[in-house]
Amino acid sequence: MIVTTTPTVEGHSIKTYHGIVVGEAILGANVIRDLFAGITDILGGRSGAYEQELGKARGVALAEMEDRAAAQGANAVVGVDLDYEVINNMLMVSASGTAASIEKNG
Repeated sequence: MIVTTTPTVEGHSIKTYHGIVVGEAILGANVIRDLFAGITDILGGRSGAYEQELGKARGVALAEMEDRAAAQGANAVVGVDLDYEVINNMLMVSASGTAASIEKNG
């Protein structure tokens, strides 16, 4: 599955658009509280533990989006956007894009 933030894939033609696909992941309040409580790993203003949890959530959101695209028969997701929101002390990571069927030119 090709996943890109661009509206096209260089060297490929989009043959079919399958619609918008979304994947979400939510970090619960306990995770956020625990991460802030363990801020002792901050070096230079960065928290490795917090970045690791954000990375996991981003990976889950992207994988869910890809699975939904594949279920629609797509082999690519174009125009991908990642959003981060705080909702009731929980962090939500959302990935959205357009599922598409592409083929290599030439």
